[in-house]
Amino acid sequence: MMAIFRSTSFSLAALVILPILLTFSSAEIRRTQIRSDSRPIIPFDEFGFTHTGRLELNVSHISLSNPNVDLSKFGFFLCTRDSWLHVLQQLEDTDVTCALDSQLVKVVFRFDSLSKDNNNNYHFNVLFNESISDQYTLVFANCYSNLQISMNVFSAMYNLEGKNGRRDYLSAGRSILPRVYFLFSLAYFALCFFWIHILYKKRLTVFRIHFFMLAVVILKALNLLCEAEDKSYIKRTGSAHGWDVLFYIFSFLKGITLFTLIVLIGTGWSFLKPYLQDREKKVLMIVIPLQVVANIAQVAIDERGPYGQDWVTWKQVFLLVDVICCCAVLFPIVWSIKNLREAARTDGKAAVNLMKLTLFRQYYIVVICYIYFTRVVVYALETITSYRYLWTSVVAGELATLAFYVFTGYKFKPEVHNPYFAIDDEEEEAAAEQLKLEDEFEL
Repeated sequence: MMAIFRSTSFSLAALVILPILLTFSSAEIRRTQIRSDSRPIIPFDEFGFTHTGRLELNVSHISLSNPNVDLSKFGFFLCTRDSWLHVLQQLEDTDVTCALDSQLVKVVFRFDSLSKDNNNNYHFNVLFNESISDQYTLVFANCYSNLQISMNVFSAMYNLEGKNGRRDYLSAGRSILPRVYFLFSLAYFALCFFWIHILYKKRLTVFRIHFFMLAVVILKALNLLCEAEDKSYIKRTGSAHGWDVLFYIFSFLKGITLFTLIVLIGTGWSFLKPYLQDREKKVLMIVIPLQVVANIAQVAIDERGPYGQDWVTWKQVFLLVDVICCCAVLFPIVWSIKNLREAARTDGKAAVNLMKLTLFRQYYIVVICYIYFTRVVVYALETITSYRYLWTSVVAGELATLAFYVFTGYKFKPEVHNPYFAIDDEEEEAAAEQLKLEDEFEL
């Protein structure tokens, strides 16, 4: 007997609404294997359709743990975010007992129309035209409790462009991302050449940290170039053609080197002191392995998609690890600020230490702003922005990152320090008074 579907509505909300809100809207051609899955709802890709939207769905090797059931209670449908909230309410109020019966969803296929192939396996193949522009999620519904299903699913969502009906496999609102990533990669390559020019011009005052900064910028430029190619191939063919592998490699290296660079700058390594203290080494020993875990989680999130049973778990792991890394990199900056404040009281160089203290405080604030903007503000933009303008959140995040790189390079660029530079008594006294006031500053 069919279980009342409303009894699982709260679990459905967790399984569907959360993936819908967090899924990256790409519609790369997917080939998915579902094996002995009893979930009442299985979300697949989310996609922004224009008025020429198409969905190709090919499902084969369908098998149920109990074949003697009403097959009309199984099927695929398209649903918008707003519609799904109303569907949940209908289920709560028992207006409908199965999501497929709601008038608010667009049923793509019900299993009561299945046919058998030459090998006596159930299958179907459907082309669904969507003429109403909106952002939809492809969802499979199983309106029986504890009934397992297995199937192979091939799905492709795209929009037709131009007079010749060229396929665009990127969601509306993300179709221009290949150009966006390519332009930002050019900006970072230009930054690389400019930094090399600075290093050559001031080669007598270059420290090891400056070469490390160059490596970080190069990896960021290569990462964006690979992402541009990845999205370009997906846009035209629905497949990354191997560029996703290069993207993951450079994303992995870029993530590790960027967090390492923030830690090293925060400790003053190479330009203030030639070594790392034990506690600073421990921070690196925490951040680097966590970045490895974060990149593994990112690959699992991107490649498996929300249909994977452990997709939400990987998403939570990624967010948790990212937050820990962002907090960990702040500690070395705090320690450097405290060390400089203590040194100013003992070595008699109040003016010099005040300049260093001001620099590290500025960097501390900028790092916090960068983390907050790229982790919170960008996500908020993606959530509240219309699906047609989702590219704006990507541009905002990349602009913030570029600004952070430029600020870091400007503040910590090679400088010629004159050992005979004299600071008069008035400046020294003013700096000493300022440092007394600075004791009230708390991080």
